[in-house]
Amino acid sequence: MLTKFETKSPRVKGLAFHPKRPWILASLHNGVIQLWDYRMCTLLEKFDEHEGPVRGIGFHAQQPLFVSGGDDYKIKVWNYKLKRCLFHLLGHLDYIRTTVFHHEYPWILSASDDQTIRIWNWQSRACISVLTGHNHYVMCALFHPSDDLVCSASLDQTVRVWDISGLRKKNVAPGRGGLDDHMRNPNSTDLFGQADCVVKHVLEGHDRGVNWASFHPSMPLIVSGADDRQIKLWRMNDSKVSPFAPPSSSSRPAGSGLGPPHSIYRARDEEGAWEVDTCRGHYNNVSSVIFHPRQDLIISNSEEKSIRVWDTAKRTCLHTFRREHDRFWIVAAHPSLNLFAAGHDSGMVVFKLERERPAYALHGNLLYYVKERYLRKLDFTTQKDRAVLQLRGGGSLKPVYSMSYNPAENAVLVVNRSSSLENSVYDLYSIPKESDGQNPDAPEGKRSSGITAIWVARNRFAVLDRSHSLIIKNLKNEVTKKVQTPNCDEIFYAGTGMLLLRDNDSVTLFDVQQKRNLGNVKIPKCRYVIWSPDMTTVALLSKHNITICNRKLQSLCSIFENTRVKSGTWDDSGVFIYTTSNHIKYAITNGDHGIIRTLNLPVYLTRIKGDKVFLLDRECKPCTMTIDTTEYRFKLALIHQKYDEVLHMVRNAKLVGQSIIGYLQKKGYPEVALHFVKDEKTRFALALECMDIDVALEAAKALDDKDCWDKLGEAALMLGNHQVVEMCYQRTKNFDKLSFLYLITGNLEKLRKMMKIAEIRKDSSGHFQNALYLGDAAERIKILKTCGQDSLAYLTAKTHGLEEAAQEIKAAHDPEIPLPEADLNARPIQPPPPKSHMEENWPLLTVSKGFFEGMRAVRGGAAPGGKGGVIGGALAMEDTDMEDVGAGAGWGDDDLGLEGDDDPLGGEDEFKSADGEDAAEEAGGGWDVDDEDLDLPTDLEPSAANINASGGDDDHAGYFAPPTKGNSPAQNWANNSSLPVDHIVAGSFESACRLLHDQVGVVNFEPYKSLFLTNFARSRTTFLALPGLPALNGYPQSNWKEAGPKNGLPAVGLRLNDLPVHQILTLRTACNLFFKLKNFKTAGSFARRLLELGPKPEVGQQTRKILQACDKNPTDEHKLDYDEFNPFDIDAAEFKPIYRGAEKLECPFCGAKYSPQSNNTTCKICLVGLVGKSTQGLKIRRKIH
Repeated sequence: MLTKFETKSPRVKGLAFHPKRPWILASLHNGVIQLWDYRMCTLLEKFDEHEGPVRGIGFHAQQPLFVSGGDDYKIKVWNYKLKRCLFHLLGHLDYIRTTVFHHEYPWILSASDDQTIRIWNWQSRACISVLTGHNHYVMCALFHPSDDLVCSASLDQTVRVWDISGLRKKNVAPGRGGLDDHMRNPNSTDLFGQADCVVKHVLEGHDRGVNWASFHPSMPLIVSGADDRQIKLWRMNDSKVSPFAPPSSSSRPAGSGLGPPHSIYRARDEEGAWEVDTCRGHYNNVSSVIFHPRQDLIISNSEEKSIRVWDTAKRTCLHTFRREHDRFWIVAAHPSLNLFAAGHDSGMVVFKLERERPAYALHGNLLYYVKERYLRKLDFTTQKDRAVLQLRGGGSLKPVYSMSYNPAENAVLVVNRSSSLENSVYDLYSIPKESDGQNPDAPEGKRSSGITAIWVARNRFAVLDRSHSLIIKNLKNEVTKKVQTPNCDEIFYAGTGMLLLRDNDSVTLFDVQQKRNLGNVKIPKCRYVIWSPDMTTVALLSKHNITICNRKLQSLCSIFENTRVKSGTWDDSGVFIYTTSNHIKYAITNGDHGIIRTLNLPVYLTRIKGDKVFLLDRECKPCTMTIDTTEYRFKLALIHQKYDEVLHMVRNAKLVGQSIIGYLQKKGYPEVALHFVKDEKTRFALALECMDIDVALEAAKALDDKDCWDKLGEAALMLGNHQVVEMCYQRTKNFDKLSFLYLITGNLEKLRKMMKIAEIRKDSSGHFQNALYLGDAAERIKILKTCGQDSLAYLTAKTHGLEEAAQEIKAAHDPEIPLPEADLNARPIQPPPPKSHMEENWPLLTVSKGFFEGMRAVRGGAAPGGKGGVIGGALAMEDTDMEDVGAGAGWGDDDLGLEGDDDPLGGEDEFKSADGEDAAEEAGGGWDVDDEDLDLPTDLEPSAANINASGGDDDHAGYFAPPTKGNSPAQNWANNSSLPVDHIVAGSFESACRLLHDQVGVVNFEPYKSLFLTNFARSRTTFLALPGLPALNGYPQSNWKEAGPKNGLPAVGLRLNDLPVHQILTLRTACNLFFKLKNFKTAGSFARRLLELGPKPEVGQQTRKILQACDKNPTDEHKLDYDEFNPFDIDAAEFKPIYRGAEKLECPFCGAKYSPQSNNTTCKICLVGLVGKSTQGLKIRRKIH
């Protein structure tokens, strides 16, 4: 029994699989119905409208409906898409036990404790038939999968089979006989008043109440389970010859089967239904029993807390699965998959009976796989598939667990595992060179016990035996040697002479010849290992994890999946393609992964070639599937900087979706996304990210959103593109920022227009602010008088020497309110006049464009060469037409309409000039420079060499490409050394911390802060350069004689102090302390150890006196947990002895010892190390090349 999914909930009384989706319904004893996705292991929905336990549940085969019945006497029909109950059916007078839909007709079948069975039409919402006859609770009623039959089980100890063909002929159209038969006998069912539903068989044989009965999906068989703890198999009369037909009394030996001869066929009725046999084994009530949909098996469960699997032909129990505390109540089978579900007291479990993963081995273009006990060979090139040999054992054994192929000897190892690993065996076969594909040979293989068998050389294979020991055998299946290995429970192939050994949480690379470990990686319970064709990378698959490593088993990346990982294969480009329960996915060795396509059913990949995937399904049928590899090839090209290939994909492939855009943004390629993104909002965000003002401006115009204009203005201001900033402020009507922009660019003319606009808008604050920017005192006095601020107006006039205006204010002022006197020392502050009016944007250094920027420029047109500089800044991809820029008068004058004041309060007209000047005339040539009349010396004319050097293009004359910045010596130090101190002096603190963690297990780096900074500060020298320039650094190197540009190592200056003799101090202190405590025996042992270390003479003399005193009275007044004759270590956390042989852990940094309870804690002694961490050891020497 392989558990696929398990839930915890109140008692589950009913279960139903969805026929197509990976869903299961569970009806609970507390009245709740749960809808689960068993593939994703998630609860999708809960329905809780029933009052009391819900016992019956069932999905409709085609419609998005399910039906439920409970102890509230109600049958409810639900729509799971709408997530609500559509209607309920009333009629039953007691608890409802089961409810199911008919597979074809619009019928619902229900069974109840009111001793009736009802058939309902859920479309008309009416009861169309009531089946009476049982005289006790009806526990179960089910439709036949194909015939017009119903079977029911009751506590009256009978199973009844009902013929409902009359109901079909009356309510639905023609049945099996077709329309002609229906027309010939239109009223045959009602001619003599015949009932719609009649009892066809009454099966009596159980000694107590029957809890469940169900039909066989294809044969005329019924199985039933009852409170008499028996499972009975019944046969209905049928024209077909059956292996279950009762033998004659003369040919049937007495005592055969599982019951007495006289009882097996006692329940045969007149029309031909009889008991075939009885399965005994349960020792409590049988709750539910069903046939396996595709195999000759019966699955039953019982209140004895077990599930049993029975052989239909032999009527013997094959498997028993038990739970500790939970009684089972219901079992259900998936209609098309090898899945079952069982409900118990504390939830449910979804399981399958056997492993469905096909066993296969790949070699070149050949695939060897096992199907129906035959070893088959598939040639990928010719698509020829044929059987090459028949495996030993026929069909009696379980499916093959794994296989390993040896191309040198054309031999194969086939492993069969049982539920008990100790009973696992393997077979060694030699594949015949020629065989009949229709009837292949069955060679005698060499069989031995073993959990796993794998080839490790052309004539040697390794076997992991039942004691988990590694044995090497030859082609004769003889043991050649035994290899001592670390503890492992599985082995995998890792190349010639190499194996991967698996334990619970790691995989180890093991050299069989040298008998030593070469590498180790942490991965929980690795299940499968898949090597790339060149054996340079390997994918380790566990239940939910994929770890990709290199040949030395160093981890490259790790990926977690929510669903189970099934299989995988390597693409030719080094990408790992793998499958989960519901997807085909890819993983690149840098950690990038994604979905390629969705799967309806799990498949097992064998190989990928181009965009074609070869796979095996769960029926072991070879298939091919076409996938779209564009996404991962696109990412791979970006990683390898194959930009031509990237551009080709951008132009020709359908790369769309937020995921690829998010990936490009995350990896720092927003300019690539601009090539194919059509959504203006996304284009705007990408353009701002790569600071492409031109593209952002186009998108902002299309969006015309205030938030976009604000962001564009902020980005343009960072690049000094004040003309775009002006347009953004005008579009958002941000008058305050616009005024300040005109002030800092020296555009006093437009600043005066802004003042007039503020006056028109009656914005006194803005009006006054613009007058202040312009230094127009008369205008400020006018504004203050208008606002009633006579005192401020008077002070302003007096301070600026405008006596006439001051007297005018004083004369008009109320004489009863005195005006303030101006300070005689006050001086007016005038804004400094601008030295020049800044027409052009701030100059930016023109640098080499990136690949994608250059391609955009080529597609969008060449940039103008001489006028105005680069509009969008250094990262521009396209250049806007100069006529659209609005040079001279600033961007957007046409949009703002600064030409007049015809409508000062309406829309855009509030921006019109208040003085009536035509701004269009001023905007004529603000960006043009009148340079025709300049008389330049002839020696300044560009030479041919200069022209050729600049590319021979006038547009690129004077083009400057800065040199590539080199690496500093400090960066080379970190690249050349694995010593933490070298990384510290290089300033690479992060890598230094990582090295300390790996080498000595340091996890707390706070105490190292001052040491890091001190060593970093003294790793370089500083000397002055030219005046006004920053100081230059020198980098002393330890290998300065032979060091080149890239192989230098730092000179580390350290002062070494004499280490104190810690052990002498410790023993001296302990000796004195124990002597004072009158523990003379222990003090004497400390004194002897101290004298052995050779202390100073005065210390030695004092110690000898203590030793003489202790020898006179060798007793301890205080008993200690201390045995001086048993070597021990002190637990640094609890200060208790850890004697030799006891399990202990160590701090990798300071060596302090700890008990296992302190695992993964910070060391109490050094305060930096992680207790119990396995490390490499601190490296303190380096090789100087």
